[in-house]
Formats: sequence, C-alpha cells, structure tokens
Amino acid sequence: MPSFDIDKSDLLRLRGALDSTDVELQQVLDQYHASEIAILFDRLEPEERERIINILPAETASEVISEMDEESHPEELLVSLDKEKRTEILKELDYDDATDIISQLDESDQQEILDEIDQEDASNIRNLMTYQEDTAGGLMDTELIKVNISCSKNEALEEIIRQSEQMEEFYTLYAVDDDGILQGILSIKDLIKAKKQLYVKDLIKTDYVYVKADLDQEEVARLISQYNLTSVPVVDDYMKLLGRVTVDDIIDVMEEENTEDILKISGVSEDEELSGNWQDAVKSRLPWLVLNLGTAFLAAAVIRHFSTIEAKLPVVMAYMTIISGMGGNSATQALAVTVRRISLSDLTDQQAYKTVLKELSVGLINGAINGLILLLFALWYDANPMLGLVLFMAMTGNLIVAGLTGSGIPLLLKRVGIDPAVASSIIITTFTDCFGFLLVLWLASKLLL
Repeated sequence: MPSFDIDKSDLLRLRGALDSTDVELQQVLDQYHASEIAILFDRLEPEERERIINILPAETASEVISEMDEESHPEELLVSLDKEKRTEILKELDYDDATDIISQLDESDQQEILDEIDQEDASNIRNLMTYQEDTAGGLMDTELIKVNISCSKNEALEEIIRQSEQMEEFYTLYAVDDDGILQGILSIKDLIKAKKQLYVKDLIKTDYVYVKADLDQEEVARLISQYNLTSVPVVDDYMKLLGRVTVDDIIDVMEEENTEDILKISGVSEDEELSGNWQDAVKSRLPWLVLNLGTAFLAAAVIRHFSTIEAKLPVVMAYMTIISGMGGNSATQALAVTVRRISLSDLTDQQAYKTVLKELSVGLINGAINGLILLLFALWYDANPMLGLVLFMAMTGNLIVAGLTGSGIPLLLKRVGIDPAVASSIIITTFTDCFGFLLVLWLASKLLL
C-alpha cells in the first residue's frame, strides 16, 4: 500500500462528513484504511475522534486505535467511550496492543477497564503489564499457535484450526512438551507437506532463535533483523513458552529507537513529545542549552587569550568562524555514523579502533582538501600566502580533531556506561570550537606576526 500523506482535501472531506449524518460519515470513512484514519486523527479534536470510533465497526475501530501514535493518547480516547463499545474494541485488540494502551492509564482506570472485559483476556493483559515496556516481555503477544510434540500430523492440523479461530495471521508453529517447555519450531509449509504417519517431534527444528522475556527491545530487533525472522518466541528462564514478538512490533521499535537517538544527538530529551506544547519543549531543552553555554565560555576564553591577534590581524577572525564551523559539521557526521554503529551492535576493541582510525583518515583527507580551497582563496582574495598556509594547517588539524572526537568520544562514553547519544554532541562542539580557534590564532601568532 502506498504511503498516506494528509492533505487539505482529506481534512475538508472528513470535516464536511462530520457535519453530516452518520451514514454519510461512514461512507467517507470507508474510503480510508484504518492506519490512514489514525493519521487523520492527529488533526481532529477529541470529540470528533470519539464520534468516528463510535461509528466504525469494532474490528476497524480497534485497528485505528492500535495504529494511533502514543502522543495522540489512544488511552484517553478509549476511556471516553461507553462501556459496551470499549469492551467490543478491547476484544478485537491483540493482547500486546491492548496492554500498551491500558498501561498508559492510571490504576483506577486500568482496574475499571479490566473488570469490564472477559476474565481470561484481563488475566493475559495483567500478566503482560508486569513486564518492562521496553523488553521482549513488554512487546510480546501471548496469542500464538502451539502444538504438543507428541501430536501426529492430523492432530496438529486440527489443533491449528482450533487455535487459529481468534488469530488474524501466523507464520510459525511452536512445539512444546506437556509442561509447556519450548522444544522447537515448525513451519506450516513443512507440516502440510509432511507424510501422514509423521509426528510433530519428527518435523520440528531444534536450532532456532529465541529470546528471554527481560531482553531489551533493541536486542530483540537486532536478532529479528539479523536472522530475517517474521517472529521470535519469548521464553522464561526455564524455557517455558510465554509468547512471541512479531516483525510488525519490531518496525515500531526501530522507529522509536531511531527517533530517540535523533532527539538525543540534538540535545533534546526523549521525554519531550514531538507534538507537545512550548512549556514542555523549554523544560526539555533549556538544561542542555545552559550546559552548552557553559562550554562555549571555554571557546571564548581561547579568543580572549589571543586578543592581540584580533587587533593586529582582523582578517584572521573572519576565517576563524569558517574553520570552527567546518569542524563542527565534520564532527557531527562522524558522531552520527559512530552512534549508529554502536546502536546496531556492540563494537569489539578492534572494531572500535578501526572506526576511530577510519574517521581520523577521513578527517585528514577532507581537512586537506578544504584547507587547500581556503589557501587558494587567501592567495586570490588577500594576496597573502602565509595566511593561506595558516588556514590550510588549521583546517586540516581541526577536521582531524573532529574525526577523532566525533568517533572516539561516543565510544569512550559507551565504555564507561553513559549513553553516547546524550552527551556526545555538546562535548564534540566544545572540542571543535576550542581547537579550531586555538589552531588558527596560535598559528597566526607564530607565522603572521
């Protein structure tokens, strides 16, 4: 399905339908997929969302709510519905989606909603709520197809038909023993093609990927991506099958983690909602800006130390901003690549060394090329070869420093247990500014005065 972008015509059509009858509104809604309606919800008022959900069939309404962004607060929409509609929607939701939504409510609302629904469903949701949100247990869905290893082919097929009545889709079968201990996995294709006299234990693969319930969601995503899996079983410490994490959940995790890294690198707290108000944005960003202001005083101190250069050679000050800016940009590039490598896998000492060496080489080459451009410009515009030499050396040196700091600092922070995406950008900005200013002014004091 092609991607859906909200345009003015979609909003006008939907708002026009909201002012008309339920029948006309339903006709307009039928033109959109559930995920598209969820996107349109970002532009609608709470009472408009509630009316649409009440009109939609429970199955479609559950898909819309499950597709809503966390910042759109689907839990508030769910609470606003009457008991009957809410129960119908929760019955259609997968356990993992229902858990994600209900866990955002306060305890009294959680208890009220769980008391309204089927006792077995409520028990499953309560069990999932005991796991940390960013772990395999917090991601997993307890609805899956499992068969006993002692079943024959025909018995297994009958069991699959029985268990799959309430499931939308499944790709993998999980083979367990009488105690629910995971013994292996089995594809539907292999079961269908198998001879009638074979048993599940004869068909299962015992060499399979599984995850423990407390494994971090990033590691789960890495394993699913590495082994090209559609789902991965979740087990406890005794290998008892608890649930499964599917690839659609992992896509959401990867988007969440990438957004988190981008915000951290930019000095923005992950707690700031992208659609939040200005008060939340100020509260989130101000501490980092104050810290950055403190580090900027170091760069200012370098300039003040060479105040005589500014008076005698004002042209140097103009070029100095170019060199510090180029250093900052180069360091940010190295930082982005290194943080991404760290997020994908834990680098060994040898890999870390090669990463730093690579960025140092890139900094040297890029610095020399850009420094040469500055040298030629100084020869043409200022007719000053010594000034050109100073600029060439300063640019080369600062981009080498940028490569070293952009790659080395996040690796060092990771080694000492600090999130490299949080603190790296401020530290490397300080380094490139200070070294950029220092190199230009020190070289100018030695070669131009």
